[in-house]
Amino acid sequence: MTQPSVHFDSKEYRAASKVIETLRMHGHIAYLAGGCVRDLLLGVEPKDFDVATDAHPEQIESYFRKTASVGAAFGVMLVRDFGETIEVATFRSDGVYSDARRPDSIEFSSPNEDSKRRDFTINALFYDPFAPEHDRVIDFVGGLEDINNRVLRAVGEPEDRLAEDHLRALRAVRFAAKYKLAIDERTKTAIQEHARELSGVSIERIGEEVRKMLMHPSRVQASKMINELGLDDAIFGDVQSFDSTVMASLADKVEYPVALSALAIGRGFAIGNDYQSIATKYRTKLDLSNTDQVGMRTVLGCLARLDQGWEGLAIAQKKRLASQRWAAQALDIYHAIDEESAQRIHEQVEQLAQEFGGLCPKPLISGADLIELGCKPGPEFKDILDAVYDQQLEGGVESQPQAIEFVQKQVRLKK
Repeated sequence: MTQPSVHFDSKEYRAASKVIETLRMHGHIAYLAGGCVRDLLLGVEPKDFDVATDAHPEQIESYFRKTASVGAAFGVMLVRDFGETIEVATFRSDGVYSDARRPDSIEFSSPNEDSKRRDFTINALFYDPFAPEHDRVIDFVGGLEDINNRVLRAVGEPEDRLAEDHLRALRAVRFAAKYKLAIDERTKTAIQEHARELSGVSIERIGEEVRKMLMHPSRVQASKMINELGLDDAIFGDVQSFDSTVMASLADKVEYPVALSALAIGRGFAIGNDYQSIATKYRTKLDLSNTDQVGMRTVLGCLARLDQGWEGLAIAQKKRLASQRWAAQALDIYHAIDEESAQRIHEQVEQLAQEFGGLCPKPLISGADLIELGCKPGPEFKDILDAVYDQQLEGGVESQPQAIEFVQKQVRLKK
């Protein structure tokens, strides 16, 4: 198999190469390993450079000045001698995965055995930065051929790999979508036949995988695969067809609540339904943070008001809605749902931004001003301040003296 030409250099790559060089000076085997090799061969800039070696943790600790143990039981150390943090792991073979997450035991082993414990062939390659260019990739599992053919294949028996860690079904989707790979038929069949087992994985791990998928530009492909492979019931607790129209309209880089909202709409959520319940459901299923849940709820709430109530809003209400956090993103989504209405709203918002200090001007008065006017702090404070601000947004008051006069009239009327 022809090895692709790799020309890459970075401070992280150089640091990892120095770690390898040091280990070899002490008589050990050492290679780049895992995801960084995959990314190098696919022409993607790696985020991290990991090293695999036959040196044991205590030996690694003795060869370098700056080390930290992050998983000595699994043979994993961090080395910081060369300006960057490099993860160094001892070649190992894994025992039984009784919890379908991590092996109950490990044994330090060889590069060949280490490659066979990994999930997919594209992640089971090693790379020797000091070998002749045509001989740098060390491949025990056929991963180089799969990279050349752009195929995602489980190492060994797909059923065994999925039984070891049920989350691998979702990782298969993420890798296939991100790198534009076809999932090989045996791996695909195993995922479909064991889809329900994914429901036994913690919501934290599932949520993190879904986040990674939705934050990547390949989110449409990933969402389609989830549906096609029958993983949606285990993830979301229901089975829905997926319409990619809204999600396909998103920019490559979007914030997570926006992508979540597009996913919910694609899975059948109708604008105007109980968006608070759907945001709560996604929080429960995907372990969303409070911030992400509120963001999703706000996006869907803004969409409902844009779709069903915009024209009936007063100027102040339109300005308040348009200046909300997430309103602009909601309007972007609305363009994919009703382009004509969304464009009309967009033009109105641009016009409102030019009137009476803009969409969100600084309030002319504060609670302190109300106290100076003799108002007693209490629930009415907010109502008075809101009324003044609405007047400001609509041009009814344009200065602090006018705002104070408006308040005085309001207080007199109530008396």
